Amino acid sequence: MKHRNWTEDDSRKAKHIWEEYRSQHDISDRFGQTVGIDPKSKQIWFGDSALQIVQHRLTEGLTSPLFFERVGFPAYLRKGGRR
Repeated sequence: MKHRNWTEDDSRKAKHIWEEYRSQHDISDRFGQTVGIDPKSKQIWFGDSALQIVQHRLTEGLTSPLFFERVGFPAYLRKGGRR
């Protein structure tokens, strides 16, 4: 299945969905986990990594692109070397 390109609007929608979810649910027990957000279906998946979430979704036949966050962190992943 081919999906369209990811847009900034998709990212904004996913961030909004995540903010809404966090305001309505206690996620304190999920600190450090990865969350995958589908901006089209508004579904949310939790797992230990993005790869784990994608693999789980594949077993369900789901292949739509996701936005990833790490619970309790400002970014999912930071790239950079030590100085």
